[in-house]
Amino acid sequence: MQTRTLKGWSWVHKWSSLVSTAFLLMLCITGLPLVFSHELDHLLLDEPWAPAHADGRRLSLDQVLETALARQPGEVPAFMSFDEDRPVVNVTSRRPDAPEGQYSFQPIDQTSGDAAPLVAGHPVMEFLLQLHTDMFLGLPGMLFLGAMGLLLVVAVVSGVVLYVPFMRRLVFGTIRIDKAARTRWLDYHNLLGIVTVGWVLVVGVTGIVNTLATPILAYWKDTALKELTVAYADPAPDGERASLDAAVERARAALPGKTLQFVAFPGTAYSTDHHYAVFFHGDTPLTTHLTTPALIDARTGELAAVAPTPWYVKTLALSQPLHFGDYGGMALKIVWALLDLATIIILGSGLYLWLGKRRKAI
Repeated sequence: MQTRTLKGWSWVHKWSSLVSTAFLLMLCITGLPLVFSHELDHLLLDEPWAPAHADGRRLSLDQVLETALARQPGEVPAFMSFDEDRPVVNVTSRRPDAPEGQYSFQPIDQTSGDAAPLVAGHPVMEFLLQLHTDMFLGLPGMLFLGAMGLLLVVAVVSGVVLYVPFMRRLVFGTIRIDKAARTRWLDYHNLLGIVTVGWVLVVGVTGIVNTLATPILAYWKDTALKELTVAYADPAPDGERASLDAAVERARAALPGKTLQFVAFPGTAYSTDHHYAVFFHGDTPLTTHLTTPALIDARTGELAAVAPTPWYVKTLALSQPLHFGDYGGMALKIVWALLDLATIIILGSGLYLWLGKRRKAI
């Protein structure tokens, strides 16, 4: 590689790293406990609870919805989800004039209609997740972190380009322990960087995809789902909607062998203004993150369509578990945590090397 080209790649690597290092360190540090978020929440918040009538008849979904809305007068339903290990139905509702993102959330014991304990993340974990996701800045924060992720990819690619001529002079894995501290840290930085390059690229790219969740879902609604609304003039008034139970059963018949995940009511981001969107997922560690909606006409209760999930929504659905290693059990999470720690060392050593070179130049 020519000297001029090498200097160009070195400039790209240096500045893509320096601009993003502080934010990448924050993401790595907050991401470390988030890898074990389920286990930590279970440890910190595990409270015994039993349904009122464990062996009794369960309320219908229409009855659960009626109960929830009676406790929140003036609100309209947005989503209904289902606990996997409790007979609890979670109803999310909102006021029609409420700001975007402002909802009421009610877990309801399906055996009695009573309020069930809210299963939420520990406040510390919720804080870390919000900081990791958007730095409490909403969509602008998400897009900014996505840009930092893009700089990470650039830094990794340029680092690999620089590593090739560097390794021509040394045996792979060499740590020159007899040299100065800065040289030793350069060897550690290069070795850890090349060993973790695949993982860092996967986590970086999936992180970028996760920051695009809002525009991805908006695009899906405005394109793939929009054509289904052509035959409808106005959304169905709330009082004229078909039975929710019947809608779910028709959706289940259209997607046999899948597990009910949640229902999106008309007018929400995951549906259209005219349909119940009934989402199902698979039962394997991979397919449990792949959802398929059946759209049910909210006026008649008839099946309108099974909407195949487009590739970009599938990519989004797979990105989050892949980003946190949340699909292969505890062993994979430990591997993810160790690689996260290695990345923290890479970022810290890179900053140390730059500061040392700068002081030397001065």
